[in-house]
Amino acid sequence: MKKVYRLFSGLALAGLCSWASADALQVRSMAAGCAACHGTHGVAAPGMDDLAGAKKEILLKRMQDFKSGKRSATVMHQLAKGYSDEQIDQLASYFAALKH
Repeated sequence: MKKVYRLFSGLALAGLCSWASADALQVRSMAAGCAACHGTHGVAAPGMDDLAGAKKEILLKRMQDFKSGKRSATVMHQLAKGYSDEQIDQLASYFAALKH
């Protein structure tokens, strides 16, 4: 009986890990779309804003301001409208965690 329990516990844990990995890969895929303007891994070329290592709260506020139209830009106000609030939170967390 203990062997069966361990097997199911192991499978459940593996399932949880695969979901976490899928979310992480999805966020990285979304972040890859930012690379054209904000550079690979959030480190931008001169003239653009770096995202890597920025404070999450600042990134969230800027993205929400772009999304609501409170802040204008060449393309960011349009791009931000395509993200849910949860996706914006995930992206802000991702870029805040990167080293500059």
